[in-house]
Amino acid sequence: MTAFSRFQKYALGGICAITGATLYYYRFSENGQKTKQIEFFNTKNTSEVMKFVPTTKWDSNWDKRDPKSMVKPMKIKSTNDENDYNEKLDAQKPHTVRHLLLIRHGQYNLAGQNDAERILTDLGRRQAESTGKRLAELALPYSLIIRSTMARAQETSKIIEKSLMKVPVIDDSILVEGSPIPPEPPIGHWKAESQYFQDGPRIEAAFRKYFHRASPRDVSDSYTIIVCHANVIRYFVCRALQFPPEAWLRLSLKHASITWVSIHPSGRVTLRCFGDSGHMLPEYLTTS
Repeated sequence: MTAFSRFQKYALGGICAITGATLYYYRFSENGQKTKQIEFFNTKNTSEVMKFVPTTKWDSNWDKRDPKSMVKPMKIKSTNDENDYNEKLDAQKPHTVRHLLLIRHGQYNLAGQNDAERILTDLGRRQAESTGKRLAELALPYSLIIRSTMARAQETSKIIEKSLMKVPVIDDSILVEGSPIPPEPPIGHWKAESQYFQDGPRIEAAFRKYFHRASPRDVSDSYTIIVCHANVIRYFVCRALQFPPEAWLRLSLKHASITWVSIHPSGRVTLRCFGDSGHMLPEYLTTS
């Protein structure tokens, strides 16, 4: 047993103190008499304590836009060569944050026989209205609204757009709902392998299209709203955080909820909120 594991074992039952460079553990009786003293480790040598090794290393070039991957490698033979390389490197460095606000569509008619019939319910329209108002209250400088071409996403977006005047809007069929990857554990409805084989590459392509750090030419942070679907958003979040993508079905999203992902110039990704629906009345909250 290491000194650190012994420390973990005893720490809850007494008092720990540092004397000089050594960590001690003390235990006392009811009358205040010291009954036990254990020396755990010398704090000048913390290598025994800090042996943490991450199970998975963060890939800083996950979007293939790390500046070093954008500049052709060159042999540095002189100071001029080094300066030239550094100038090219600096030219590829982003300076702004790319914010993506992912909105799930509102509740819709599950009994619809086709996409055109799977329109929002009255509740779904109220959910979308609440989310539109919430986005307006945030008063962010939205640069673009991108919406899936499916009826429920189109209707949700159009309701939201009423609260966000003058924000450009585009449609993208790559964002339609689908089955990104077989989930682990395999729960939910059974699907043929062909479904994942067909949908997976498209949803992955959508991730690569929209999830990346900002352009070096951008002079201010951008805020893009994407109105799409639960499976797509859940997969996006797993991929962006470099979690196992097959974990997507372990996550749950409320209708018309807000998921906010920020991509920093370094490539670091922050999930600011997931499935936020706190702006809605309790009776508006649904998942299916």
